[in-house]
Parts: sequence; C-alpha cells; structure tokens
Amino acid sequence: MTASASPPNPSIAFSRVGARRLLSLCVAAALWSPLASAGGGGHSADATDLDTVRVTGQRLDRYGIDQSSTATRLALTPRETPQSVSAVSREQMDDFGLTRINDVLGATTGVTVESVETSRTYYTSRGFDVTNFQRDGLGLPLPYGIQDGDLDTALYERIEVLRGANGLMSSTGNPSATVNFVRKRPTADLRGQAQLTIGSWDRRRIDIDVSGPLAADGGVRGRAVAAWEEGDSHLDRYSLEKQVYYGVVEADLGAATTLAAGASYQRNNPNSPLWGALPLYYSDGSPTDYDVSTSTASDWSFWDQEDTRAFVELDQAIGGWNLRASLNYQNTRSDTELFYVYGTPDRDTGLGLFSYPSDYDGEFSALHADVYATGPIVLGGREHEVVIGGNWADGENQEVSWYSTDIGTPLPPLQDWDGRYPKPAFDAYSDGSRFDYRRDSLYATVRWNLADGFKLITGVNRARARTRGHSYGEATTVDETRTTPFAGAVWDLGEHYSAYASYGEIFNQQAEVDENNRLLGALTGSNREIGLKGEWFDGGLNASLAVFRTRQDNLAESAGFNTDTGQTYYRGIDAESQGFEIDVAGRIGDHWQLAGGFTRLQIDDADGRAARTYVPRELLRLSATWQVPQVQGLRVGARVNWQGDIHRDTAIVGADGRPARIRQDAYALLGLMARYDFARRWSATLNLDNVSDEKYIPSLYWEQGYYGAPRHASLTIGYRF
Repeated sequence: MTASASPPNPSIAFSRVGARRLLSLCVAAALWSPLASAGGGGHSADATDLDTVRVTGQRLDRYGIDQSSTATRLALTPRETPQSVSAVSREQMDDFGLTRINDVLGATTGVTVESVETSRTYYTSRGFDVTNFQRDGLGLPLPYGIQDGDLDTALYERIEVLRGANGLMSSTGNPSATVNFVRKRPTADLRGQAQLTIGSWDRRRIDIDVSGPLAADGGVRGRAVAAWEEGDSHLDRYSLEKQVYYGVVEADLGAATTLAAGASYQRNNPNSPLWGALPLYYSDGSPTDYDVSTSTASDWSFWDQEDTRAFVELDQAIGGWNLRASLNYQNTRSDTELFYVYGTPDRDTGLGLFSYPSDYDGEFSALHADVYATGPIVLGGREHEVVIGGNWADGENQEVSWYSTDIGTPLPPLQDWDGRYPKPAFDAYSDGSRFDYRRDSLYATVRWNLADGFKLITGVNRARARTRGHSYGEATTVDETRTTPFAGAVWDLGEHYSAYASYGEIFNQQAEVDENNRLLGALTGSNREIGLKGEWFDGGLNASLAVFRTRQDNLAESAGFNTDTGQTYYRGIDAESQGFEIDVAGRIGDHWQLAGGFTRLQIDDADGRAARTYVPRELLRLSATWQVPQVQGLRVGARVNWQGDIHRDTAIVGADGRPARIRQDAYALLGLMARYDFARRWSATLNLDNVSDEKYIPSLYWEQGYYGAPRHASLTIGYRF
C-alpha cells in the first residue's frame, strides 16, 4: 500500500499579504450590506412573505436549544425529549470565542475533553468514550474513537449533545453521547458578518459569513462561510495554520419541495505537533514536573490534515407527511512526519528517554445515505407521530507508516530538549492497516399521544455492521447484526414541569486491536435514565435533572504500546457507570443568559472496582452573560470549567509495594468576557481565559500528557449587517 499524494495548498495562503487581502474582503462584505435593500432579493418587511419560506438552522438569540431531532428524528423541545440533551448555540460560541470543537465540548454538560495530543482528542461522557459525531444527524463512529485535527466551529449554527445510548438513530456507537453538528443554512434575507481576532502567542484569525437570496423571489438562497487562522502556542515550537471554507445553496423546487446542497473543506497545517506527550512519572514512580511550555516534538515534525465534506438533501411534503432523503460524503487525510518519545526518565539525571520517529499517512472516507418519512396517524381518536426510515453507510480507513533505522536513540533530558534531532530517512521498512466498514439499518419510531399530558415514544433499529481488513499484518473480518430497542415516556406535571424515563441500547464494532493485532470485536451498551424537566419564559429557559445508569461490555481499554508496530493495543473490559446530571440553558429575564450543568458519577468494572479512574467523577460547566442595563450595548460574562481529581495507576511498583499513581488534582478554569457594541453594526469582544493561570494536565487517558494553556487573551472586532 502506498500513500496517496497530498493535494496542493489552496490558492489563498494565510500570510501577511494574504491577511491584507482578507481584510479587503471584510471591507467589501461590509460595503455589500446596503444591497440588502437595493434589489428585489433584499430583506422584506412583509411578515407574510417571510412566513411562506421554510428556513432551517435559524440563529438562536439565546443560549440553549429550541428543538432537536437527534434522539428520534422528531422535532421535539428539550422538555418533550425523554433523554438528556443540551446544545451550545452560535451566540454562546461567539461570546466566549469557542472556535474549536474542544472549546465547545469543554463547555458542555457531562462531557470531558481528553486532550492527549495537539492534533488528536478523545471525548468521554457518562464515563465512556464519545464516538458518534454527526453532521445534521448522519455519521459513522470515529475510527479508533479519536477525533483527528483541530476541528473548527465556523460552519455550525449550533452543536447538540444527546447523552446516553442513541442506538435508535445512530445504529452503532457507544452509550455515552452523540454529538450532532448542525450546519449553518441560508437565510431568506441578506445578512452577514466579518470578524478579525488577535490574541496571545501571535494568534490571528479572520471569519466571514454571508447569507441571503440568490434569486429575486427568494426561491434560491445561499450561504458562504470562510475562516483563516494562524498563530503560535504556549508549547515550544508548536504553531498552527488553518483554513476553513463552506458553501450551501437551497432551492424551492415547488410549494412542497426543497433541495439543498453544500460542501466544506478544512485544512490544518501544524508545525512541531505532539505525537504522544510528556512522561508523567520517573523511574522511581514519583511524578514529573516540567515547564508548561515543554514539548517532545522535533523541530521538523508536522501533521497536515484535510477534511472534505459534501451533502445533498431533498425535502418533500406529501399531504400531512414529510419525506427527507440525505446523502453525505466525507474524506479525511493525514500526511505526517512525527517524533514520538518513549521511556521512563531517571529522576536525578533525566536520562532514559528514546526516539521513535515515523512517517505516517492516513485516510478515512465514507458515504452516508438516509431516507425517512414522518407524519401523523390517528388511532383511538388521537393523533400520533410516526417516523420510519433506513440508512446506509460505507467507509474505508487506511494508514501506512514508514520507519527509520534510528528508533531507540537515547535522548537528552526534556529540560534540555530543544527539538533538534537529525531528520532520518524513513526507508527501513513500512507497515499499516486498512479496514472497510459497512452498515445498513432500518428504524421506526412512534410517539404515542396516550393522553393530553402523557406521551410514550417507542422505537427499534435493526442494523447489520461489517468490518473487514487487516491491522499491521493481521487480517480480521467481523459481521454483526443486532436489534436495538428504545422506549421513553414523558408525563406533564403541570405548566412548567415534566417527568420522564427512557431505556435505550446500542452496539459498536471497535477498530481497536489486542496485543496480537486482532480486533476486539463489538461492544454492547445500554442506558437507563429517569428525570425531571422544567421550562419557563415561554420555552426560553430549560432545565433538567437526570439519574442514569450506563453499561458497556467488551469496552476497549488501553493496555500498552507495541514498539514493534508503533501502535497502542487494547483489552476488553466490562464496566458500568451511574450518577446524576443537572443541566440548565436559556434566557432569564431581559438581561441574563445561562448555560451549564453539574455531573456526578461512579464507574465500576465487572468486579465492582473503580474503573477508568482517569475520567473525572465530578464535572461543573457553567457559562453566564449579563446585558448591563446601565450601559447600552455592553455585555459581560464568565464561564467556569471545574473537574474533580483523577488518577491512573502505572506499571511501576513504588516503595510501598503498590503501583505508582499519576494524579491530577481537582482544578477550575475561569474565563471572562466583555462585548461592547460601539457603533450600529460594530462590536468588540474581549476574552480572557484561565484567569488564575492554573497549571494542569488536561488528560490522563494515556500514561503521557502535556500541560494546558496558561492565562491568555483575545480581542475580536466584528461587523454585522
């Protein structure tokens, strides 16, 4: 197998010359705003005309979510959904400068961001890995359960997180959570914005977003989004250049038919990224303590990544029913030359670390298709809602690594490491893996209107998942067919409160291999929860309390690193988590907005012992803003991310005869923001993060880690029309 050649860089390079050109584009976008009232496609004040246009993905003017279909394909409010669901809106992302998916999920109730490297991340919820990442409700579980790349949020109107098993709509995955990226869609009127951001470590960013009618009658609408970013980092030698492009067109083909098509492209060019991270303990079992900026990356390493996606959707109204057909395509490529450091250093000398350079290429591509119909039926004198559909997904993941002859070269202590290491010729030997994934499923859901204050949702998904391929020399074929049921009930307790209960199952084929390079096989999982939900201010504020029990069998758990293949190998464990969550989001009165929640859980293995101890047992996520009534146009806010202590036991036996333990004490990260609308269309937003300059390791998912960013700031100047 040979690596595919990387395409050339996009024509717009984000350099100083490119930045000047982009600033010109911002000005041009601003000058375009008067056209909103100049032509027939401009904004109309006629409310009747606007009511005849179906607009999806509308911008929320508050935190939280109005409706979501992630759980059932039915458009339900949070109070009507018998599972825990929350969302980060576009406004919350803009207020706190959440331009990366790690920032967004780090602000979401019940989600832990496991930053193991600079270009790869795991996520956990309810104690288990989050593998289901969807775009507008479609997607395959992530290969190896890990998100590659610095995923940008510029393309999305909101990001929803449904916690618990989602086998009804996702077919396969973990009973942890499903993350659904809701793309921006065209608007009926002309609108847009341009933003320029500068920040710590020479960060520079430009965002442009323009939307509106492409035909005089508004029957064809379009939207274009672009973002460019570059800058250094708190980590030695690390820098990142990023480009994001997105375009979508919607057309009304008739009074009851809408066709939409779009595509996006993101390219990341990080220099001196981490592959692996810092050793967290010395050979005597005591913890290491490096400078926050310490990195194991070489000065020549890179990890270029490209993510290309496209979609087509057709909506057709037929009587009181609606038919939707969707087709999504994705292709993700990695082209790298990386430097991994392994070993356990001596406490006195710092020696004991060794080199592991590698030239690695990877590619994941997939097609997802989904067709479903939704509409009412009448039984027993009451109207009920039905969803029936099917989907198909076909994916391929391949990777190849080239190695050099100098693996195992002794390295100096990290305190003296400056990244200088002779770049080797990667010509000693190569190896790799390739897997083909196929999933076919049929699903049906009914929301039974059994009484005015009682709704029962029942559903089932029948899915067949197949994986075939080889991993570094070992061939494997897995074929699984499972039926996953779902049941949920919601009781209205009055004007503001509802009680609910739900049960769901899910299964997932795992890409992880054991120490013999064999796939672990499918995991199975389930989620039970009961809770109470509240709704106030005409749906403007939602809150929930959930008690849950989540189980996974044959869960892939890291068991070591194979220096012969350069791969982590795993073992299957059975584990169960239980706990409770509190979640709140929305507007309180005219001046306050709030989003966040608290999670407490415990995770035990089949023998009742604490499992996955690197997952925090307590999490607090809270963001709030206040529109200052005494100063027109001024909004201030704060956000807090707090987690309890975590630890991981190592293979080294300490002086007390027990395994040496890596610990990260409980810590809180405080962020502050202030936004001032200093002119009719202009605003300035200042963000200050990690205000207390906390020193912390964000993840103990592996026995390596690195330090999170110290105190840093950014300033965004925005123009909106």
